[in-house]
Amino acid sequence: MGFIDNSKRYLVSSAAALGLAAMGALPTLAADYNQAPFFDDAVSSGALPPVEERLPSNPLVFETLGSIGEYGGTMRRAILGGGDQHNMVRTIGHENLVRWTADWTEIKPNIAESFEVSEDATTFTFKLRDGMKWSDGAPFTADDVMFWYEVFSDERLTPSKHPIYVGPEGAVEVTKIDDLTVEFKFASPNGLFIPNMAYGFGYYPVNYPKHYLSQFHADHNPDGIQALIDAEPAAADWISLFNLKSGPMHTPSFWQNIDRPTLHPWKLKTAYGSSDRVVAERNPYFWKVDGEGNQLPYFDRITYDQVEDPETILLKAFNGEIDYMNRHLGRPANRAVLTDNMERGKYSFFDTNDLPSNGAILMLNLNNPDETKNAVVNNIDFRIGVSHAVNRQEIIDLIYFGSGRAAQTAPQPVSPLYNEEMALQFTEYNPDLANEYLDKVLPEKDGDGFRLDVNGDRFQLVFLTADVFGAQFPDVLELVAGYAADVGVDFQIRVSDRARLQEIAASAEHDAYIWNCAGGQSDAYTSPECYLPFGTAVYWAPEWAKWGVDPSTGIEPPAEIKALFDQYNMVKAAPNAESRKSEMEKLLELAKAQLLTIGLVQSDPAFGVARNNIRNHPDPLPISGQLWYPAPYVSQMYYEGGKSLP
Repeated sequence: MGFIDNSKRYLVSSAAALGLAAMGALPTLAADYNQAPFFDDAVSSGALPPVEERLPSNPLVFETLGSIGEYGGTMRRAILGGGDQHNMVRTIGHENLVRWTADWTEIKPNIAESFEVSEDATTFTFKLRDGMKWSDGAPFTADDVMFWYEVFSDERLTPSKHPIYVGPEGAVEVTKIDDLTVEFKFASPNGLFIPNMAYGFGYYPVNYPKHYLSQFHADHNPDGIQALIDAEPAAADWISLFNLKSGPMHTPSFWQNIDRPTLHPWKLKTAYGSSDRVVAERNPYFWKVDGEGNQLPYFDRITYDQVEDPETILLKAFNGEIDYMNRHLGRPANRAVLTDNMERGKYSFFDTNDLPSNGAILMLNLNNPDETKNAVVNNIDFRIGVSHAVNRQEIIDLIYFGSGRAAQTAPQPVSPLYNEEMALQFTEYNPDLANEYLDKVLPEKDGDGFRLDVNGDRFQLVFLTADVFGAQFPDVLELVAGYAADVGVDFQIRVSDRARLQEIAASAEHDAYIWNCAGGQSDAYTSPECYLPFGTAVYWAPEWAKWGVDPSTGIEPPAEIKALFDQYNMVKAAPNAESRKSEMEKLLELAKAQLLTIGLVQSDPAFGVARNNIRNHPDPLPISGQLWYPAPYVSQMYYEGGKSLP
């Protein structure tokens, strides 16, 4: 993973960045562009403009990972209900101003035609593509980015701002230079801003079509807003109406509004949750072409059959009904049975470079509204005691079929940031040692051997969990609850759908949560949410995370947590890669001393399945935290023969 060196000034053009001399000449004439046969009838009838009028004047010539593709076919996937929207984010979303290359080594222009970074890494200027359009044909310009900035700056609509757009002195300032140029400016150096803009939550500025969303904004539509509120049963006022129509891309509401224009390669025809199949159809105004001038994407459609559980997805793969998928399938327990059915399903495996800081993390809520519980979980001796109580090797053997290693939440051994002491501390399975630490915090027990709190009541923590993407969290927690009971701690388990659990956890209304966490590789720089309370997915300290963005909100953290925020500011302000690594290592040392979460297993890389005639798919597929891949590379994937195998 490469980073912008603040000591240099960058002006990256799409043509230079893509090495066009090596991949063929850039099409220069309208006649050089080609469209999918899917659109021929619409163009012939006049219902749709010719392809050259649908593309920007300088479309992104997208590098193909193997070969120029063929048009046609429907890529079939499956999706779970209740919070599996990332299934779509990772395949038809994630088109940002800039992007990582498919091997995760370089940042290149994407929606932006070029970008420039000031020498002091405070100012970032993006040049947009002339003539680029939303999926409904409306122009995409700097006004759309500025509309997002208006929403971002409005406390009524964005009371909690995403931290990648906030520096130590306050939120970013965005300025329209001209119709195709926008400037993002921070008060102090932010060497991680461009990597963050290529990462998941860099999507915000380019997903707010002003021409569509302004109708739901009272300041932009004062005369017509009440009629729209009255027509929407779920809206109590214009703010709830706007939030409903403009939901962020990583939330279900984005995928439930099929009227919202997009810059993505496919646009929804059916809403997520409205039927048993989500259908996305090619965007006629998509702004990428291949090296021969063929407008992307190659697939006509992508469909997601909504199913009840991951086991159904496994059966669909056996039957050849899944064309490309790793989500929910790529767990170690499935490898053998998927191997046995490869010939029947006509698929092969691809690897994923998915190495999180930990694949199963006990996240005790350090902002628990219950004062008695909060005092206990904030005592590091309690967390150390729980950590020693867990038999990680048994979890690995029984749940993950021997795949993975016992570890805390820490960078993986392959990372330049690897810290062996951090990874291995307190991972020894030792109930006697666990009792020794727990006795310091909760020495009294009831007649059943369970520990009592200061009020004389049994101390109990309820863990929230969901059965998602093959992680087998409920099964892991069943074992963990047994280990905890052996040392007198009562852990209860509540299983529900992901969306509901994350809503509860984000509001700090929970006792504990089990999840994975990014930061296992160099993504520790941009996704450090398990090393300090930074981000929107800090399930172990959501109120401290809010304070970190805006000290007038959330809960003020103790000095040792404030020190983490201060040190992360040093990481962002570092002038070059060498000093940035040094500052990040200091941050990890501070985090190590606090054992903020309890990691269980650092998993081995997972895998996925692809039908035997799918071409141009990344292998290995880079995935880490909010690196929401294979998007944006799905648009250049195709079927050899133009359709899936029968």
